[in-house]
Amino acid sequence: MTSFAPATTQQRDLLPQELLRTEPIEDLLETASLYLHIPFCHTRCYYCDFNTYAGILPLREPYVRALLHEIELAGLQARHPDGTPRRSRTIFFGGGTPSLLTVAQITRLLDTCRQAFALDSEAEITLEANPGTLSQEQLVGIREAGINRLSMGAQSYDAALLQKLGRIHNPDEITQAVQFARAAGFTSINLDFMFGLPDQTMQHWRETLDRALDLHPEHFSLYSLIIEEGTPFHQWVAEKRITPGDEDLCADMYEYADERLRAAGYINYEISNWALPGHHSRHNLTYWQNLPYIGMGAGASSFFGKKRYTDERDPQAYIKRLKSDEIPVIESESEEVDQAQAMSETAFLGLRTAMGLHLPTFERRFAQPFAQFVGDRLHIVDEAGLLEQVGDWLRLSQRGRLLGNEVFLRLLPD
Repeated sequence: MTSFAPATTQQRDLLPQELLRTEPIEDLLETASLYLHIPFCHTRCYYCDFNTYAGILPLREPYVRALLHEIELAGLQARHPDGTPRRSRTIFFGGGTPSLLTVAQITRLLDTCRQAFALDSEAEITLEANPGTLSQEQLVGIREAGINRLSMGAQSYDAALLQKLGRIHNPDEITQAVQFARAAGFTSINLDFMFGLPDQTMQHWRETLDRALDLHPEHFSLYSLIIEEGTPFHQWVAEKRITPGDEDLCADMYEYADERLRAAGYINYEISNWALPGHHSRHNLTYWQNLPYIGMGAGASSFFGKKRYTDERDPQAYIKRLKSDEIPVIESESEEVDQAQAMSETAFLGLRTAMGLHLPTFERRFAQPFAQFVGDRLHIVDEAGLLEQVGDWLRLSQRGRLLGNEVFLRLLPD
């Protein structure tokens, strides 16, 4: 069995203590985070391959009614054997553009979640939003409804780049949206930005981060552009109409952002996520810790009851199925997750985070030490210096963060 080397470098900041403390894994495995998919958009961005649709806004109310019904059904299915509701620690409205829903629709959805599940009194409730769709009045309303965290798809502070992406907002609307949110009482705001964009220079990237930091958001999510098949960007790259940033430039942008944000007090707690102490996304950590979640809405995915499954993707078909009391899960996209697969996934998802995999928790969860589970499969990457052990935590080294796939591939079940 591999014996992992202790850390010999201090290349990353110490993580805030609230990230290292957590509930017992036995309690967390009895919860279910909730994801509500809202597939509506004014226009579809040129890089987007999510399950989103433009031109179907008249379906909003029928869709919300169907989603309300699915929440009720999911709550009943997720109940404990004694009939008590399943506890939920987080709710995430994703999309699409959830901010295209009315305050009344968001309120109804939250009320139904509270009725169907045992929602924590201090639950993290996030709503994704496009800065160009937010008004002061709407933000006051959704804050009063119970939304306590906003995640805004800002993407860039350069107007020309926003147009290239197909975004409907301009740079000034990003600033205005954050100001409106602060006035409405929001104290937890995430801003999404992208790097490696066509014609994006390092100077563009520096200016975007400078302007974003002036707003003092509590959280940043920074993503490198990925050209997805079936998108306009994929076709335009093939036609040589656009050229994304090369790997070296993307690496430089990532390293600059990490240094800039750490200097401003942010902790890089996951490869693409930075947060001020106390403002890490509890919902996103549900995924990285491989904890149960229930996705509802067209195309939403779930990991619950040792199964992974996906809802009907087409919004109209989704509405039709819920009208007839039919469960919207697509059986062809449902799979049982066995013990070996769950152990592998828990390991490589945990290693994507800055804190890494907590070895005692892994052993309690699966009744087997991690070193026994992996045997000698990680010996070669450990010898290459891609892993390091810090106390009870196993994590990727600085070099390992650049070569993580070499580690993850060796964790996959045979």
